Amino acid sequence: MFILSDDQGEWAMGCSGNQEIITPNLDRMAKEGIRFKNFFCASPVCSPARASILTGAIPSRHGVLDWLCAGNLDTEKYPDIEEKRGKKEKDHSIMYLEGQETYIQYLAEAGYHCMHSGKWHLGASDHVPEGYAQWFALDGGGCPYYQPDFYENGRVVCEDRYVTDVITDKAIQYLEERAGKEQPFYLGVHYTAPHSPWTEENHPREYLEMYQDCPFESVPDMPIHCRQRENHIIPKTEKERREYLTGYYASITAMDANIGRLIDALERIGKIEDTIIIFTSDNGNNMGHHGIWGKGNGTYPQNMYDSSVKVPFLMWNASWNDRHLHVNENLYSHYDLFLTILDIAEIPYPYKAHRIGHSFWDDVKQDLLRETENEIVVCSEYASVRMLRTNRYKLILDYLTGEDYFYDLINDPQEEHNQIYEENYAVVINAMKKKLEQWFQFYGTEKNDGRKYFITGTGQRDLCDQTGAFRTVLEMYWDKEVEKGKYESFNKQ
Repeated sequence: MFILSDDQGEWAMGCSGNQEIITPNLDRMAKEGIRFKNFFCASPVCSPARASILTGAIPSRHGVLDWLCAGNLDTEKYPDIEEKRGKKEKDHSIMYLEGQETYIQYLAEAGYHCMHSGKWHLGASDHVPEGYAQWFALDGGGCPYYQPDFYENGRVVCEDRYVTDVITDKAIQYLEERAGKEQPFYLGVHYTAPHSPWTEENHPREYLEMYQDCPFESVPDMPIHCRQRENHIIPKTEKERREYLTGYYASITAMDANIGRLIDALERIGKIEDTIIIFTSDNGNNMGHHGIWGKGNGTYPQNMYDSSVKVPFLMWNASWNDRHLHVNENLYSHYDLFLTILDIAEIPYPYKAHRIGHSFWDDVKQDLLRETENEIVVCSEYASVRMLRTNRYKLILDYLTGEDYFYDLINDPQEEHNQIYEENYAVVINAMKKKLEQWFQFYGTEKNDGRKYFITGTGQRDLCDQTGAFRTVLEMYWDKEVEKGKYESFNKQ
């Protein structure tokens, strides 16, 4: 069972040290299973990160470079949806990952029965991707928490209930159908929580009341970042800040309660000890961290703070109990999941030179930290912004603006002091620059190289014509941001 949350920072779990957020089921999974302390997304925004999870490829190879603002559903086929959205929001289906390998395909070929319930946001929600036997997908990338639309069995249905409950109910229905069957299954449960909206009308009262007196000391209260994107949800008053944090925390607690329901369902059908549960999020999120509200595109240019790129990651099985390490501090990335999941299922995968990542299943089975002769590194990207991260150092290169960053995370864990021009670090910085450029040259492709496109974080429309799709974005942001003189480097260009 693969459970994916939406915009949840690694910091947003009780087991991560947050003493205010209520997550008893996630905390149980961490206590009895393994919590990975340093797990990273391949891109700090939803669609590219989700594509990397499924394909094991980086965005510069699979070609999903920003969140997908179109291509989710053919509205002409579903007039009720077209009317609900408004005539100006017509859309058509685009299969962004068509022709690319996913681990779902390998599981299906090996005899697994695969089901998806929840958010997809990789285009064509009204098309069942190869490998899935059952399909229940949110019609787009986001929605209010009540009255969401889903695609199932050739039609779009509107649900009146809380979206987290709907996604869980469909997953439990699937599990009950698998009771007594020998065929192995893969169940993807993709929540929208804790993505915005966070206003109180979007969440059940019982969860909101849990945070009525919460001081929210677990979240920094800082001045708004100078590069905060204006089209994000930003609190203007202390009352709004409390409302947004209450909604964010409440949505996670509601999701946690539903994860408990999934675990109960596994036990009820007798599959609890045969099933490994993986929990993670597509990307992190800032809720005031660094003065930012949002993820990688919460600022422009995009940011690579740990609060944006570090995600929760838990693995749990009922039979493990106290036999495992509990906290693994190695660096891993979502692009490691492709090979790890196939390794768990004992499905052989042919060696391919440009296949990134490695399986960490042996690390889990042996209760050992992985030891290598070379320092472990992970990379992440958001179009022209690229990151290379080790246990101690982080290098961020922005190929569009030339505004680069380097942090010594031992001496500066909060990433407050940019040391890119510090001579004492020159040797380390140059070595990391070389490694980062070689890494992307080997694992990326020229066609999908995000540095070629002016990607601002406002959405990708078409895989086939990215240059044309982003031209309108360029024109919009040039007027709004550059001509105000906000970014001096752009004015020089």
